[in-house]
Amino acid sequence: MEIVIAGAGAVGTHLARLLSKDHHNVVLMDADENKLSTLSTELDIMTLPASPLSIKGQKNARTEHADLFIAVMPSESANITCAALAKQLGAKRVDSYEYMLEENKPLFRAMGIETLIYPELLAAREIADSASSSWVRQMWRFGPREDLLLVSVKMHDNNPIADTEIRNADNVLVGFTLKEIGQQHGHSFHVVAIKRGRDTVPPHGDERILPRDLVFFMTTREHLSTIRHLAGKDSYPVVRRAMIIGGGKLSVRADWELPDSLDLKIVEPSYERCHQLASLLKPRTLVVNGEGHDMELLNDEGFGNLEAFIALTPNDEENILACVSARRKGVRKTIAQVENLDYLDMAEDLDVGTVINKKKIAASHIYRMLLKSDVDNVKMLSVADADVAEFVVKADTRVTKAPVMKLGLPRGVNIGGLVRDGHGQLVEGSTLLREGDTVVVFCIGGTLKRLDRFFK
Repeated sequence: MEIVIAGAGAVGTHLARLLSKDHHNVVLMDADENKLSTLSTELDIMTLPASPLSIKGQKNARTEHADLFIAVMPSESANITCAALAKQLGAKRVDSYEYMLEENKPLFRAMGIETLIYPELLAAREIADSASSSWVRQMWRFGPREDLLLVSVKMHDNNPIADTEIRNADNVLVGFTLKEIGQQHGHSFHVVAIKRGRDTVPPHGDERILPRDLVFFMTTREHLSTIRHLAGKDSYPVVRRAMIIGGGKLSVRADWELPDSLDLKIVEPSYERCHQLASLLKPRTLVVNGEGHDMELLNDEGFGNLEAFIALTPNDEENILACVSARRKGVRKTIAQVENLDYLDMAEDLDVGTVINKKKIAASHIYRMLLKSDVDNVKMLSVADADVAEFVVKADTRVTKAPVMKLGLPRGVNIGGLVRDGHGQLVEGSTLLREGDTVVVFCIGGTLKRLDRFFK
């Protein structure tokens, strides 16, 4: 596929790296030649020092031959302008990075802009989903009833299924494998992957869950309490009080997405920004002027009594250290914005809690366009080498020809659940997929694109 990316900032560079690995022909253009200086030798892409707002620059990028044009510059108006220009020059599909309000979409479609992505809004929704439960690292809901769930849970020493023996609270399940415990619970969940150290591994029938594993469970809403009990998280509190440090755009969006019932404080060092926040946030939110690393201030504001602590400053190191401090204070739910991809493993090693990375969130939605199958959504997980995708099953495709166990799916692919007639359910080996099913697939190690031949 011929792809032109306008903007060599953090998101544009990450996308170029991701797409070049999939052997797409990528042109990365930016008016600042310094941003491009090392990328052409580091990546198998073409770099072009030219303004995406220039007709000559876009022609030099061969925009008229592009299958996909992606605008990811810092300026919202610049993204809109160059995306519309690319469409007029002949680009087949155009994506812009901002302006995601539903009422504005007809206007942008009339301009030739087909897809709009607002990473702050998408990240805020992930923060709200994660903050809803103190005992999970992340939670994703599927289906119109949101009754099919994928949750990731960090295992510690004091849970019933850690280490070599697997038990429940009643000491009924002793020494069972993961496969057997699933059978004992009436297939109330599937373990679709385990993040162990730096590796993400597919679980086999004889796999054991070890302390410090990050385990990904597919389950349904009525069995969520089973996962909570088996993970040893019964004592984790309901999230009623939370604090955000950093008053940027993501914090504002998170405030809008978090429930009104939450007792929320936002700590922001700029006095002028605090005044701005007062008119942007929900009435239930208290704005505190101060530094997020001022422990005396945080303690005065009830730091030790929080159920959730969310670090969204522009500084990754500050976010990581703040969450480590919060966990040492006993805060069960911690969320850190970490934009430097090199820090993601370190954040996991330090057990900072949930990690939010806007680059991967934006890339997930753009990557969906490159798949030939009918894909509703793609999530690239920040702390695991894995993707989660929702495929819509079409008539007479390969996945409808045999039960799941006989499809010959690639190693590392695990179909955990499906939504059928609006209801979520787990997928067993004997399940036969039907036209119209929405299937949730967990893909480890770049196996996502290999699924096209099964679903198209």
